[in-house]
Amino acid sequence: MKFALIGHPVAGSLSPTLFSAAYDGRYPYDLLDFEVFEDAWNAFLAQYTGINVTAPFKQDAYAHVDWLSESARATGAVNLVVKADAGLRGYNTDVDGIVNSVRETGLPVADALIVGTGGAARAAIVAAQKLGCQITVAGRSAEKVESLARTFGCLGASLGEISSLTPALVIYTIPGGAPVPPGLNFAESVVLEAEYKRPALSALPCKAYIPGQRWLLWQAAAGYELFTGEKPDMQNLFNAI
Repeated sequence: MKFALIGHPVAGSLSPTLFSAAYDGRYPYDLLDFEVFEDAWNAFLAQYTGINVTAPFKQDAYAHVDWLSESARATGAVNLVVKADAGLRGYNTDVDGIVNSVRETGLPVADALIVGTGGAARAAIVAAQKLGCQITVAGRSAEKVESLARTFGCLGASLGEISSLTPALVIYTIPGGAPVPPGLNFAESVVLEAEYKRPALSALPCKAYIPGQRWLLWQAAAGYELFTGEKPDMQNLFNAI
């Protein structure tokens, strides 16, 4: 069995380290950096048992599998694909990663603010629904905010409006390096930030800060057994970073 991560860019990804730790290095795991989805997909079909999928290919992968998990169907995105006798099976373990990252804090989250409108935001909305939250989504594009709000039945807001909100849970999915909206007040919020290479909110006062590494670890834990049919070594996995 052989596995990989496809996306662009993927340099510096922690996925090979995590996968090696989960199975004591028994299975190969490669990084496949392609600008064109079809090139990455063809490499997967030719050489690999399963793949993780990162930006910008999650929605492309969704359209190319034969079967979808509930979370993949709800998000419209796939971040893990496994070859099976009946075809290609697509999953979205980002949802599991978010849910478990929040639950391990032990803090109640009745309402959630999702900041951002990309693929990670869709996973965040589905995860917040699973956590029982009332949801507001905010982003730079009013059109994208409106589309997400309509699709998922949640409220929409502009980035300029979120300084007046005090949600129990914030899931911040804006990529690293982008400007942080001014005047944020998350002192009473659990804050989960997707970005782990260049986090923007790690120094912001909040009730609990969940770094992107926890999201990454929990989505990995959910996905690796789907790859191999074997339970990963959870202690090694969580000690890897």
